[in-house]
Amino acid sequence: MSRTDLKDVPAATEAATTPAVRPAMQPWNVRDFHPDDLDQLIGVWQDSRIDGVHPVYSLAEIIDACSNGVAVVAVTEGRVVGAAACKIQDDRAWMVMLAQAREWREQGLGSALLAGIEGRLTSQRVRRISALLPASETRIHAFRNSEYRVEEDLHYFERTIPLQPQEIGPLSQLGGRLLPHGLWNALAGMQREKTLIEQRLILPLARTELAKSLGVTPPRSVVLFGPPGTGKTTFAKVVASRLDWPFVEVFPSRLASDPQGLAGALRQVFLDIGRLEHAVVFIDEVEEIAAARTGEASSLQGVTNELLKIIPAFREKEGRILICATNFIRSLDKAFLRHGRFDYVIPIGPPDHTARSAIWNRYIPPAISPQIDLLALAEASERFSPADIEFAARKASQQALEHAVQATGADPEEPALTTAAYLQAIDGTRATVTEAVVKDFYEDIDRIARI
Repeated sequence: MSRTDLKDVPAATEAATTPAVRPAMQPWNVRDFHPDDLDQLIGVWQDSRIDGVHPVYSLAEIIDACSNGVAVVAVTEGRVVGAAACKIQDDRAWMVMLAQAREWREQGLGSALLAGIEGRLTSQRVRRISALLPASETRIHAFRNSEYRVEEDLHYFERTIPLQPQEIGPLSQLGGRLLPHGLWNALAGMQREKTLIEQRLILPLARTELAKSLGVTPPRSVVLFGPPGTGKTTFAKVVASRLDWPFVEVFPSRLASDPQGLAGALRQVFLDIGRLEHAVVFIDEVEEIAAARTGEASSLQGVTNELLKIIPAFREKEGRILICATNFIRSLDKAFLRHGRFDYVIPIGPPDHTARSAIWNRYIPPAISPQIDLLALAEASERFSPADIEFAARKASQQALEHAVQATGADPEEPALTTAAYLQAIDGTRATVTEAVVKDFYEDIDRIARI
């Protein structure tokens, strides 16, 4: 962005009488903005925009400045042909709009609008006017002609608040939250899964317009499956973190005690979620409420039926995604995984050798990491889940702490944490994922996965 910054506002009489700004024979009249001018003002703003250039201020901010700040319009023959608006903060005014109809450009109208704004700001004790313009903006002559100074050494930063004020209450009632940035980079290893989720989920949801132009429909619901402890919940959270969407986890066990029953409570939760503009909705261990139905009637079958109704309705609205996770995908009802309910069924398996090395490195203190044989630890921890590796690493650190406190006369230069100490901790840790579980997982990938 280029910056047109900061000038002391001249006296009202100067602004009103300077011949260079307002010749006597100009065909327009600059007056205060009236609410009846709004439709024409919007038309002028749209006419003044440059194709492909994102405006610094939104139309909503411009309308707010017209209503609560200072705004003027230029009128000729009863038609609005130009407008300027600013919002006031302490002794500074920020120009949020300076627009002219195309046929009135390069005729001094912009300078006249600025003069009209300046004259009105003097009585409000404003001393400086600032403006931010897109770097590609070509219509900057009005500011230069009005003696605005360009500050080249400034940078403009902008961030859109991801949560609207009206969403705060519903999100709080749902127990949802905005997750911190950086969770994606903090997820060590698991590169295959990260690439798959980046390409299938995050990219189409973050670049919706581009995706649609290429015929890609952004996903609305997915299933993550795999052995326990492999990071399915973490992946759901990093999706929310990357998209900057609220994360809402639905706990069926907590809903079971609701007076309207689990099915009714589940229905109400999703109705409440519908009040959010964006959301990543997560249901862990979904097999508890979507298990294969039998011929016998039961309360859980009613819950499964309700969930099967909820998902199509959830999918109708953009800006949301449902992520269900399961350790036992074979136990899910066949209708639950049917095409049209879930876009993808993604396997999240135990980390491979490279991923295990990265995960180990995350839990080893940086000061001793160069002395640790990560490849040996990765080799020894085959079938370890990320949670297993974290447990073994913390176990080694705890044992080193106890040894350091209890030992007397030990060489202070001798490191307490060594490769051998970590290997010993690995030997004392039982892998969550058994060989049988791994075998079933790869069979499930062949039979059920949809990526």
